[in-house]
Amino acid sequence: MDFFKPDCQSGPFNQAQFGLCDDQNATRAYVDTATPEKWVATVDNPSRRAVTFTAIDKCVVQDAALPGQSRCDGMLTTPNLLYLVELKDQKSDWQQRAIAQLISTIELLATHHDLQSFRHKKAFACNKRHKVFVPLDSEFKLRFFRKYGFRIDLQATVLLVSST
Repeated sequence: MDFFKPDCQSGPFNQAQFGLCDDQNATRAYVDTATPEKWVATVDNPSRRAVTFTAIDKCVVQDAALPGQSRCDGMLTTPNLLYLVELKDQKSDWQQRAIAQLISTIELLATHHDLQSFRHKKAFACNKRHKVFVPLDSEFKLRFFRKYGFRIDLQATVLLVSST
C-alpha cells in the first residue's frame, strides 16, 4: 500500500492559508484555495512551505479495500513533516470515531513506510461544526505520542511548523 501514490496527491500548495474539504458524498477529500465556506479545516502556512496533500480515504485506500478498517481523509507532507487529517461534519459523537480513524491510519502507514525522515508528525481531528474545541487531556496526548510517535489534537486549524 503506497501512501505516497502520485495519483492520490495534489499540490504542492504554498499559499499562506488554504482549506481542506470533504463534501461527504463518496468522493475523496481535497484542497480548496478559494472558497473558505467549504473548508472543514483551515491550513495556516505562514512560512509558505510547499506542502503536498494526499487523499487517503477513497484513493490510497479504496472503499472496498480493507473492509472494517477505518482510515482518515488525508495527509499533508513536506520533506520533514507528515500530518494526518480526519475531516468531520457532525454535531455530536464524532471525536472518538475520528481518533480511531487516525490511529488505524497511523498503524497502516507505519506498516507500509519508514517514517523516520519526518521530524514533525501530527494527527488532527477537525470538525466543520465545531470551531472551538475542548483540549484533549495532556496525559492522553502523552500516551498517544509514546505509543504512535504522533502528536494529536482536535483543531479547526492545522498550523504548519516552520522548516526547522
